[in-house]
Amino acid sequence: MFTHDIILIGGGGAGLRAAIAAAEQSSKLSIAVVSKVYPMRSHTVSAEGGTAAVMRDTDSLDLHAKDTIFGADFMADQDAVEVFIKEAPGELIQLEHWGCPWSRDADGRVSVRAFGGMSVDRTCFAADKTGFHMLHALFQTSQKYDNIARYDEFYVTSLLADDGKVRGVAAINIYNGRLEAIAGKAVILCTGGGGRIFPFTTNAAIKTGDGMAMAYRAGVPLKDMEFVQYHPTGLPGTGILITEGSRGEGGWLKNKDGYRYLQDYGLGPPTDTPVHRKMELGPRDILSRCHMQEYAKGRTFEGPYGHYVHLDLRHLGEEVINKKLPFVRELASKYVGIDPVYEPIPVRPVVHYMMGGVHTDMNGSAPLEGLYAAGETACVSINGANRLGSNSLTECLVFGARAGRAAVQYAAAQGAPSSQRLEALARDEQQRLDRQFLRKEGGKEKIAVIREEMQKAMEDGAGIYRKEEDMKRTCQLLRELRERFSNIAIEDRGDVFNTQLTAALELDFMLDVAEAVAHSALNRKESRGSHTRTDFPKRDDENFLKHTLAHRTPDGPRIDYLPVTITRWQPEERKY
Repeated sequence: MFTHDIILIGGGGAGLRAAIAAAEQSSKLSIAVVSKVYPMRSHTVSAEGGTAAVMRDTDSLDLHAKDTIFGADFMADQDAVEVFIKEAPGELIQLEHWGCPWSRDADGRVSVRAFGGMSVDRTCFAADKTGFHMLHALFQTSQKYDNIARYDEFYVTSLLADDGKVRGVAAINIYNGRLEAIAGKAVILCTGGGGRIFPFTTNAAIKTGDGMAMAYRAGVPLKDMEFVQYHPTGLPGTGILITEGSRGEGGWLKNKDGYRYLQDYGLGPPTDTPVHRKMELGPRDILSRCHMQEYAKGRTFEGPYGHYVHLDLRHLGEEVINKKLPFVRELASKYVGIDPVYEPIPVRPVVHYMMGGVHTDMNGSAPLEGLYAAGETACVSINGANRLGSNSLTECLVFGARAGRAAVQYAAAQGAPSSQRLEALARDEQQRLDRQFLRKEGGKEKIAVIREEMQKAMEDGAGIYRKEEDMKRTCQLLRELRERFSNIAIEDRGDVFNTQLTAALELDFMLDVAEAVAHSALNRKESRGSHTRTDFPKRDDENFLKHTLAHRTPDGPRIDYLPVTITRWQPEERKY
């Protein structure tokens, strides 16, 4: 058994920032970073467009807060938003001191670009590889602390909780298949979202909702899971993200007639400048719905992977594309076989981000004592019903740091957990794995088949547009898939890099997350942000200005509600 004071699950932006914050707070506490992939393979590395903070005198904290709350369709907790926007600039400056190579203007200032839903240019960036450079800076910084230990390619299967407190985790060493107990006084979940419950997503294959499901199984509610954001510009087929920075630099969305169709949806007239945040710089939820309406009107292209429109960057010119969007050019060339300097890029809405997650307070603390969460895994909530692009990387920094510092304060006051009790809990977990997967005989269901049926059910019932009969069907199908999963077939009984076992464990987690999303959506009888119901097309503040809390039960999710915190910004109609 390994023993540490604080355990971080996930080695991405939020996890590494939390680890650094904890190490800065105390050199005496032992900190473990447990990740199912090498940290530089975490999904943060794929973030492209930028990260938001007030860095110019043309901007203000109140304006950033208002944009965030307005974009969230008033579902964000405003006290959390105010903390977020206040601490964001310091985090970006700190990241620069750690070596993040921000793009700069001719006068030496860090560059800012326009992003959807933002009233002014406030998105700092490092070309179009912002997450890549941020993760490098965080990873190399984390290595200077002797009290941070890494467990790379360890797959955490469960939280070990006893007497109402989290005591550690059980994790499979993927190298040798051995299940290890890792004891800790505090655990911070930073495992990202669960976009892989849908068929078309920008999310990496590792984003299977592991942390959300582990907390859910430990009795922690998942908050606002119905709010799933589609990004309007993913590549058909692969789902690879074409950054919002493409539109921030002036890219145009066109239908099959070559027409900039967004002018027909209340987003303003065509303009070559983003001064009024019109057209292509509308929020992601609105742009995704506009695409679907174009599809319904027969104005989209049809290809082997379904409908799409064009993202046209040709008018920007080769110099701008090479300087500010080089990765976009590389992606389009490698995965579509076109050069955006000369041809438009095919794009379609794809699942991108989960606004919901583990219910936490502003310090990342979850209802289970000793458990914390940060990043996309958590729901503080600053993103509400719709996250504004470029707020998420900053969220990882701000709330990763807050969770790390809070976990230090908690862990420093705790005694060591009982090793005998933890070893007993770990043996129980090993027996569960043996019973359900490794020693199970006669299983007939295929992992890939159940996963594909789950993804189709989610797209059909919990996609961009939703209605009651489809959501009920999805909920029923997910319950049936959960029952079928108990008859899963595991053919690989080997110990070393058993990827079939990992895939089964990930699917197990995804089924829990999918049910939480579907049932939360079914119970929210209104349209708000990314949650759009054709049978309840209006926002209903009287009955649904409240957070959804999904609790796990043997019969499926139980839904409760929690008030949204309103401070200075009263709900109003959301118009752009």
